[in-house]
Amino acid sequence: MSSSDEATQSNANPAIANSYDADKLSQLKGLEAVRKKPGMYIGGTDERALHHCVSEVLDNSVDEHLAGHCSKIEVTIHVDGSISIRDNGRGIPVDINKESGLPGVELVLTTLHSGGKYGQGGYKFSGGTHGVGAKCVNAVSEWFEVEVSRGGQVHHMRFEQGKTIKKLSVIGKASGTGTYVTFKPDAEIFKETTVFVSARIATRLRELAFLNSGLEIVFTDERPSDPKPEKYLYKDGVSEFVKQINQGKTPLHPQPVRIVKESHLQLDDKPIEIHCEVVLQYNDTYNDQVLCYTNTIHNPDGGTHLSGFRSALTRAINQFSKANNLLKDKDPQITGDDVREGLAAVISIKHSDPKFESQTKVKLLSPEVESVVGSSTYEGLMMYFETNPPIAKRFVDKALNAARAREAARKARETVRKGALHGGGLPGKLADCSERDPALTELYIVEGDSAGGSAKQGRDRRFQAILPLRGKLINTEKARLDKVLSNEEIRTLITACGTGIGEGDESIGGFNAAKARYHKIIIMTDADVDGSHIRTLLLTFLYRQMKGLIERGYVYIAQPPLYRIKRKKREQYVDNDDQLNRILLELGSEEIVLQRISDQHVFAPAQIEQIVENLAVLEKLGNGVTRYGASLTEYLDQQNQETHALPRYVARIREGNKESHHFLKDEHSRADFLAQHKLNADLTEQIEPSAEPVDKRFGPVKRVTIHEIFESTEMAKLLTALAKTGLDVATLTATGKSRYTMTENPGQKSENKTELFGPLDIVTQIRANGRKGLSIQRYKGLGEMNPKQLFETTMDPENRRLLKVSIDDAAKADSLFTLLMGDEVPPRRQFIEDNALNVQYLDV
Repeated sequence: MSSSDEATQSNANPAIANSYDADKLSQLKGLEAVRKKPGMYIGGTDERALHHCVSEVLDNSVDEHLAGHCSKIEVTIHVDGSISIRDNGRGIPVDINKESGLPGVELVLTTLHSGGKYGQGGYKFSGGTHGVGAKCVNAVSEWFEVEVSRGGQVHHMRFEQGKTIKKLSVIGKASGTGTYVTFKPDAEIFKETTVFVSARIATRLRELAFLNSGLEIVFTDERPSDPKPEKYLYKDGVSEFVKQINQGKTPLHPQPVRIVKESHLQLDDKPIEIHCEVVLQYNDTYNDQVLCYTNTIHNPDGGTHLSGFRSALTRAINQFSKANNLLKDKDPQITGDDVREGLAAVISIKHSDPKFESQTKVKLLSPEVESVVGSSTYEGLMMYFETNPPIAKRFVDKALNAARAREAARKARETVRKGALHGGGLPGKLADCSERDPALTELYIVEGDSAGGSAKQGRDRRFQAILPLRGKLINTEKARLDKVLSNEEIRTLITACGTGIGEGDESIGGFNAAKARYHKIIIMTDADVDGSHIRTLLLTFLYRQMKGLIERGYVYIAQPPLYRIKRKKREQYVDNDDQLNRILLELGSEEIVLQRISDQHVFAPAQIEQIVENLAVLEKLGNGVTRYGASLTEYLDQQNQETHALPRYVARIREGNKESHHFLKDEHSRADFLAQHKLNADLTEQIEPSAEPVDKRFGPVKRVTIHEIFESTEMAKLLTALAKTGLDVATLTATGKSRYTMTENPGQKSENKTELFGPLDIVTQIRANGRKGLSIQRYKGLGEMNPKQLFETTMDPENRRLLKVSIDDAAKADSLFTLLMGDEVPPRRQFIEDNALNVQYLDV
């Protein structure tokens, strides 16, 4: 029905026309809007958005540092998947806000567009400007807790899915000031994943420490069995950042060039303060790395500060070369691309009122920044050139060599482009697919003709293309573009992808992602040393010359199975160790009878499956208790017998060789314990004060630590689920009396009955059963599979595993490629020595 038909019908029928009234309008209250439309506030519901939540809370702590009130931040990932951020800033205000009638902390965590960053004088520079950061994290969290140390007291609040569950209350004395936030992402919102990636968070924390000299950041991931805190503290800040980017490369000048300038502007009758810091250092490579930040927020898409810097750099180098007659008539014109070859730079702007493209702040839009950064960079460089003419001449020589190489590369690129257009089209070794829509097609880049033959036979010809590459590619990290283009395998790959390469206009062969012939480019190599080397060479080439394919999410790595397991007639491939553990539990649960001795109750197979799964998770979460020296079963036995709720805290008391633990139910129990022992609520480890004078005390000092068991909520859910299966979870501590029997192969000659003394013994015994008669073979590579197996395990969209290649941290990616593929041998040797023991499987 057309719009005019609809209008005619509604006019003809007054009942329809009058049914649309004010009652049909709705308003999302509080934080409901964030839960309904998370993409508007945190940029989506994927892994990137999950980590953006951490940044939102973290940026508030950094803002405290920028305001001069915070010197230390602690970030901890807990076993249950929650994360904590603690700072020693001023603490969120807890007094009542006159306008709303709410405590300040509740206002800023539940009301959109509220906070201290709107020009009231709370912050001069701030990464948060929209007033939606932390409250959005609150909205998309299963639960969110905040403790504020302020005014000599520690205040506590708890929220669930953005709603206040526990009002603000005082839970103890404070020794200082600060804010302590813990939240667990809600699986209802983050359906793709709720698992934090340790490396991704560590990278951001290291970056923040570089950008904020003197700020100490401590990061701990408690999920490994042996967690090790990492400390980031850099006295020279951004200069050290640039040196790290150049690690493994040979700098053209020993010390980075640092330019700092403060500007005070008046825009629309509003005073604006801009602090500009630019640090740059050239190296002997052929690639550039320029990172941009505004109020310590990374702007991956650049913005006005980047454009101001680029134009000033080009102008300064051209001006110096002309003034000193360094260019000859036959030399090509030096362009912006030329002056950026081998450049490592960080642009850090602090702006009192920045304007960004979106809430995720990927691009800075403030127009006044371009002229401020441009003038600062140009004046700073010209002054540096005057006082360091030999180094300035090196800059010009580097740019001039780049210009000459650019001309050679242009000719070589043009040759490749013409070859693709006029020289017979696609390469002969490419087995193309019949589908022509790039969004539906896949290109498998396969190691060698042998694996290529299996892949060609096993593939789905409709949408899967195969390109076998013979031998090793040229190492693009050590060669300029004109040399790279002389390599036959590289030319074949460029022609197959259809995008062109490098920067520059597509008419001369420059990269254009829109022309990609495939939207899935899958690298499929063997899991041995040669395969890893070829994969690294391919990724180096794609990262340096076709980065747009990676940025668009078109590049993947095929993940062949890790094991082949065999037991009796059962044979299957296993992708990873987690899957192997699940299979062991599954195998161990087959052909068993689990019986409760007290009433001879026999558990059904479906119940056994659920019991085993929940007990395995309970064991894993138990690390959050046992790492503090407490007994897991003793802790679980503290549960509420009706609700299965568990204590939220454990107090650990150490005196000499003696150690004891006290489980504390909630914040009030903790407050009573702290008051009884005259301890502060915001310190982790404390020495219990003695009533006796120091000189009369004998024996060791009594140390008390209070630890929050963040995993208690998840463990309580598991106990509830286990109780529903009929398992007796009232007492989990094993006693001297048998409570269950497990019979393997009941009714057969091989029948075996085992007595179990506690619920946790069940999963231990089943895991042992699963290994009986099992053959586990480490699976090496593609060549061991026939075409059918290759398709089923590695190429079938229904069963395969693909690892998407992303560039979450360009600086780290750049330095790692340089380290592994560059000219400097000592750093690479050091990397291998440092990481040799982390290798799980090595095939040579």
